[in-house]
Amino acid sequence: MREIVHIQAGQCGNQIGSKFWETISDEHDISPEGKFIGTDTRQIDGIEVYYNEVSGSRYVPRAIMVDLEPGTMDAVKASPFGKIFRPDNFIWGFSGAGNNWAKGHYTEGAELIEEVMDVVRKEAESCDCLQGFQITHSLGGGTGSGMGTLLISKIREEYPDRMMCTFSVFPSPKVSDTVVEPYNATLSVQQLVENADEVMVIDNEALYDICFRTLKLTNPNYDDLNHLVSSAMSGITCCLRFPGQLNSDLRKLAVNLVPFPRLHFFMIGYAPLTSRDTSDYRSSSVLELTQQMFDARNMMCASDPRHGRYLTASAMFRGELSTKEVDDQMLEVQSKNSSYFVEWIPNNIKSSCCDIPPKGLKMSATFIGNSTAIQEMFKRVSEQFTVMFRRKAFLHWYTGEGMDEMEFTEAESNMNDLISEYQQYQEASIEDDDDDEEVSEEEEEES
Repeated sequence: MREIVHIQAGQCGNQIGSKFWETISDEHDISPEGKFIGTDTRQIDGIEVYYNEVSGSRYVPRAIMVDLEPGTMDAVKASPFGKIFRPDNFIWGFSGAGNNWAKGHYTEGAELIEEVMDVVRKEAESCDCLQGFQITHSLGGGTGSGMGTLLISKIREEYPDRMMCTFSVFPSPKVSDTVVEPYNATLSVQQLVENADEVMVIDNEALYDICFRTLKLTNPNYDDLNHLVSSAMSGITCCLRFPGQLNSDLRKLAVNLVPFPRLHFFMIGYAPLTSRDTSDYRSSSVLELTQQMFDARNMMCASDPRHGRYLTASAMFRGELSTKEVDDQMLEVQSKNSSYFVEWIPNNIKSSCCDIPPKGLKMSATFIGNSTAIQEMFKRVSEQFTVMFRRKAFLHWYTGEGMDEMEFTEAESNMNDLISEYQQYQEASIEDDDDDEEVSEEEEEES
């Protein structure tokens, strides 16, 4: 089997991660005690992707829970599926990172990192054919961003040829939890550009919007937001876990979605999203799913794909459906909206189909897009970063942990390079002469 090791770091990462395990345990009919309670054997054919089978035919998630304070761990243990996790895989400190990237990356986090790596090694060694790692974390706080990126770079050193997929919650414009988010996020992005293969960008504001506008929830809480994220996460890996006609995995995704090594930040979407009142009035068809999936209001990050162009995209369908219909719809989307797709990558939508739909639905679709519009989000963080950094506000908290101002300057210019790279490919056309190609080759060599 193509196993994946799942790691959740920090408060946000652990909350999203716990919800994710609830969602896929439900899909595989695994009870909170780890027993298989379903009747369809197809549900446990590919269960080794995320679970280890232990004595007494119990299934234990291949998950590692990390935080620098014990509170979150207690919350995970108290959650409905808290008993299913292996007790050795909870690793926590007592000091907390205090929303400080430097504490998570250099001081407190660095003290705990060896302990975490031991558990990662143990989980990786028990795999038959390890496909890669997936990490859930946020970039605004201290543990998820600082220690999360430290963990990613350590894993990258030891397993350079395995896929590294992250689900990263970026700070959003209207929902801000801390003042120093722009610092933490910018320092993290620099690490993600270097060490991750695929970054699924999630954003609380966009999730709130989906809850308000589409699901018509009057006062959504984090549970609702996390449920949205976990649905998309389970959709991304369903082809590995269940039989299907056109399979997909983390590596195929990367090969089809990343045209240039640094541009691996994806927008994700999920369909069908309907409020409980209107769900009975909608048909579930490939057309309906496709329309909703490409809808700008459906994206889980606050960037509007209409403000940029898609370099590549991937559509993963679940349910009993015909692949011909899927291919026709994908072609139609590209021909009708050709101005939103770069013309120098023909046929740039990858599609895959999985036979088993999520619980309670006839069919569903998960969307992953690599759009140049994501630069809006980086620009937003970068502007907030510059405003504070120019006055050196809050900097002493970071330099006090042994960081150098140069690191901030570097992270800022790295972020700006990323933005201009997206901009360059947004404007590129087929007719650009060979001079441009030579210039971009030189730039890539320099970088």
